[in-house]
Amino acid sequence: MDCCGLLTLQKEPVPLKSIEVELEVRDHVATVVSTLNYENKEDKPLEAVFVFPLPGDAAVCHFSAQIGQTQIVAEVKEKQKAREEYDDALSSGQQAFLLEESDESPDIFSLRVGSLPPAESASIRLEYVTELAVQADDGLRFCLPGVLNPRYQPQGSEGAGVQVTSVPASLVPYSLSFSARVSSPRPISKVESNCSLDPLQYLNTDQTQATVKLAAGHKFDRDVELLIYYKDAHQPTAVVEAGQASAEPGSLMGDPVVMVSLYPEFPQSVMSSTASCGEFVFLVDRSGSMDCATNNTEQQETRISSAKDTLLLLLKSLPMGCYFNIYSFGSSYEHIFPKSVEYGEKTMEEALKKVEQMKADLGGTEILEPLKHIYSQPCIPTQPRQLFVFTDGEVGNTKEVIDLVKKNSGSHRCFSFGIGEGASSALINGMAKEGGGHAQFITGTDRMQPKVMQSLRFALQPAVEDVSVTWDLPKGSTVTVLSPPITTIFQGKRSLIYAQLTGQSSEAAEGCVTVKYSLAGHPSENQLHFSLRPAEDTGLIVHRLAARTLICLLEMEAENNEEKEEVKKKVVQLSVQSGVSSSFTAFIAVNKDNNKEIQGPLLHRDIPMAGLMGFAATPCCLRANISSFSPDYEVDYGNPLEFEDTSCYRDSDVDFGNLPEFEDECYYEALPDEEFPPAKKPPRDPLLQLVSLQKASGCWLLDPALAAALGKTNEEVEKSKPEKASSEVWATILALIWLHGFKMDAKDEWELLAAKAVSWLSAQKAPSVTECVEAGNILLGCSVQKTALGL
Repeated sequence: MDCCGLLTLQKEPVPLKSIEVELEVRDHVATVVSTLNYENKEDKPLEAVFVFPLPGDAAVCHFSAQIGQTQIVAEVKEKQKAREEYDDALSSGQQAFLLEESDESPDIFSLRVGSLPPAESASIRLEYVTELAVQADDGLRFCLPGVLNPRYQPQGSEGAGVQVTSVPASLVPYSLSFSARVSSPRPISKVESNCSLDPLQYLNTDQTQATVKLAAGHKFDRDVELLIYYKDAHQPTAVVEAGQASAEPGSLMGDPVVMVSLYPEFPQSVMSSTASCGEFVFLVDRSGSMDCATNNTEQQETRISSAKDTLLLLLKSLPMGCYFNIYSFGSSYEHIFPKSVEYGEKTMEEALKKVEQMKADLGGTEILEPLKHIYSQPCIPTQPRQLFVFTDGEVGNTKEVIDLVKKNSGSHRCFSFGIGEGASSALINGMAKEGGGHAQFITGTDRMQPKVMQSLRFALQPAVEDVSVTWDLPKGSTVTVLSPPITTIFQGKRSLIYAQLTGQSSEAAEGCVTVKYSLAGHPSENQLHFSLRPAEDTGLIVHRLAARTLICLLEMEAENNEEKEEVKKKVVQLSVQSGVSSSFTAFIAVNKDNNKEIQGPLLHRDIPMAGLMGFAATPCCLRANISSFSPDYEVDYGNPLEFEDTSCYRDSDVDFGNLPEFEDECYYEALPDEEFPPAKKPPRDPLLQLVSLQKASGCWLLDPALAAALGKTNEEVEKSKPEKASSEVWATILALIWLHGFKMDAKDEWELLAAKAVSWLSAQKAPSVTECVEAGNILLGCSVQKTALGL
C-alpha cells in the first residue's frame, strides 16, 4: 500500500515543494516569517489546500503571494466576504489566495492557493508574532508546530471539525529549512532544541545577539521546539512602541502602546510555608492516542505509562489532610471516588491500585463532559480546588472547553499539560490562562515528572488575592488597559500587560506601574518605572500582540453575549484596522494583473501533513475528497468492508461519523500470532520503585521491598540499624540518604515527598537521628550530611 512518495493518498502530485521559516526573537517576543513554495507540475490548473497548525496565541499579521514578477499583498476582510471574493475570482479564471483560522480552534489555519496554472510556481509569505511562554526552568519556549494530529470531534457537537490528509512523517513530500536570530538586553546563555541544530553563533562579544539554524534533513516527526535561556531572566521590563503614522490618532494602531512584563518576587518567609490544604483533582486522557510512545527514543515508554508514573509521584507528594480525586476520560469518563476524599494511607493506596490498572482504552478525546462533572461538584470549604489536566490535546471543540474553564475560573486554578508532538497549544495554553494556572508541554525526550512537580509547587503556593494594577503617568497622559485583569500571580511566573497610551508627553517623561496584592494575608507590591520614549524600530510587534489580546477577549465575549453581532462587528473592525487575523476574518489576495484567464477545469489537491500515529491518520483504504473548513463537504468512505483487508489504521481518536460499528476501535489485518511478539515490560525505574513504597504520612517501612529498592539484602539493612532507632525512622532516613546520594539529578521529582518525610521525622522527635545518618551512609556507600537532608 505504498501510495505516497510525492503523491497524496489519492495518488495525486503534491504542489507544495518547500517551506522556509525565519524566526526573530527579541527578548520574549517572536516574529515568524514562513515562505511556502508551490509548483504545479500537472497539465491542468490546480487549487491546493494546506491545513496546518500555528501557535494558539499567534497574531497573523501579513500574507502575500509572489507569482513570477507580480507580488500581491492580501487584505483582511470579514470571513464570508473573503470566501465569496475567492470563489468569484476562481470562477472568473483569476488567481486568488485565501488564509483563514478554523472556527473551532484558533491554532489551525487553512491556506488555499487557487488557480495555479500548469508549470507555474507561486511563493506564499506568511508572517505572525507571538509571545514566548516561560518554562519552569526559566527557559523561553518557541514551538513551530510541524505535526497536526487528527482533532477528535465529540459526538453531537457543532461543526464538522478540521479534516486533514495525514501521512507518516517519513513520507511528507516537502522540505523545511529553519533559522533563528535571537537578541536581548541580557546575555543569551544557551539555545536548546528537540531537533538537531547547527552550533549557536554569537554575533557580538557581550553575547546579546546570536543565530542558530536547524540542521539539514529535518524529518516531520515532531514539532520544532526551541528553548532560549537568558542570564537574569526574571527582570521586569516595559517596551513603549510608537503608533502607526498612517493610522487615525486615538485608535489602537494610531496611539503608542506599552507592553509590561512583570515577575513578582514573593517574600521567602511566605514561600517557605507551602499550603497544607487543597482539593487536588487530576484529569487524565485515556484516549487511543495516549498509547503512542512519548518520544522517538528506543525505550518506547508510552504516554499513558508516563502519566501513570507521574500520578504516583503526585499522590506521594500531596500533604496529609488535603482532598483529592482522579478522573480519566476518552469517549466516556470515569472517576476513582464518587467525590473528592480526604488524603490518607487508605485512600492513597486505593487510588494507586486503580491508577496501576489504567490503559489507553477509552476511545476518543471528549474532555468537556468530565470537566462539567468536576465543576458540578460543590467546593470543599477551606480547601481551594486545583485541577491538573493531562492530554495529548487533540479535540475539535477547543473554544467550548476553554469557555467552560473560564466560567469556573472563580472556583479553581487549572494546570494543564500537553503530552507529545502535535498537542493543541490553543487548548493547553487556553485552559491554564483562563483557569489562572500554568501550562507545560512535554515533548521530545522531556520527562513528564519534573514539569508536573513544578506545577504542583505552584499549586501549593498560597493563592494571591486582591490583585490591583495602578498607573502613574505625566499630566495629560491617560492609559487604557487592553489585557484582561491579572487574577493569579505565581513566584517566578511572568505576567504581561498591554495598554494604549493617549495624550502628549515629553521624550524624557517617565511612567510607573504598580501591582499590589495580598499573599497569605500579607500586603505586597511590586513597582516598575519605565521611559515613555518609544523603542527604536519594533515593527509594530507590540501593537499587533495587543490587538490579538483584545481580539481574543472580544471573541470570548461574543460566545456568551446576546449582542453577538455587535461584538462581532467590533472584532472585524479591529482585525481589519490592525491587520491581525481573527475567527471572524480572513486574508484574501486576488491577482488582478493576470491578463489571460486560466482555462480548463480546476483540480483540487489537499497538501498532506505529518501524522504521528505511525500510520496515515486518514486511512489509505478510505477515499476522501475533502475541502477543509467547507461546511458542506462530502466524504466517501467507500465500502466499510474494505477494512477486512487492511492493516493501515491504528488511531482510535479519529471519528468516522455514521459508522457506529467501527467507532473508537482499532483494526488490524488478521496476522499469525508470531508476528505480534508480546511487548517486553521495561524494568521499573529504581526511583519510582522506592517512591512507590512511601506511606502517605511520609515515612517508609523496614521490609524486604525497601531493601531491594536500595540494592541491599533485608539482612544487611536489619543488621546495620542503630539499636535505639525505630524501624520506621531507620527506613525513612535510609530512603532520604539514597535519594540525596544517587538521585540528585531528579531532585525536582522527589523534593516534595522528601520534605514530607523530613516533616514526619521531625514530628517523631527521634533520639537517634545522627547515628542513623552515619550508619546509613556506611551501608549505602554515601557521604550525605545530616543538614543536607534537612534534619
